[in-house]
Amino acid sequence: MKRRAVLLLSVALVLAGAAGVAGLRWWHNRAPYGPEVLNAQATLRLVDQATADAALAPVDAEQAGEGDQIVLGRVSWSPPRHPRRGDSLRIVLLDKRSHLLPGFIVATSARPQEVSTGMDSALDVAQKRNPWLRGAGTQQIGGSYWAAGSAIFVESLDASPVTFQTVFRAVRPETPPTHRVVTAPVAVEDLLIALIGVGPDGQVYWAHRLLN
Repeated sequence: MKRRAVLLLSVALVLAGAAGVAGLRWWHNRAPYGPEVLNAQATLRLVDQATADAALAPVDAEQAGEGDQIVLGRVSWSPPRHPRRGDSLRIVLLDKRSHLLPGFIVATSARPQEVSTGMDSALDVAQKRNPWLRGAGTQQIGGSYWAAGSAIFVESLDASPVTFQTVFRAVRPETPPTHRVVTAPVAVEDLLIALIGVGPDGQVYWAHRLLN
């Protein structure tokens, strides 16, 4: 009986430990606030070079050539009262027709040192959870996974607003599928803007469609 009691106690401790780990994982991945708390807003428009240069200054805007299209966007939000230390955001500009990202984005904000561009695993998680974000992360092409294009990383929730610009150039038929990005011509209605909430360890809290 004593041995059986010890065994039952051991099993109970193991189950309690597993439940504790699961609880900690749930708490770790739980969003401390929803997108509605941020009250985020986005604008997007086609502009000329002078307008883009003025909006990005003192950061250098990307220069367009003949036949190119310049898109200028802005995303603003209200920081949550109690964010977790290390929380960040991703801003995605995605062509709804082709499910492609821009090839290059210039971005700045009220805290320019907190804004950069690139790709990371949070975008993969977000597109897996949200079918409307297909194309925001890596894609399987020819049996391998490839990432082309850029999104915006916002490392501080105090960096609002973020202003960004990209240039869409004419399609080049010789571009391989692994390197395809959004090309001209586009209309503003073809492009969606999404905001993704990300935790300190890269866990994705939510993805919110801001525009289109």
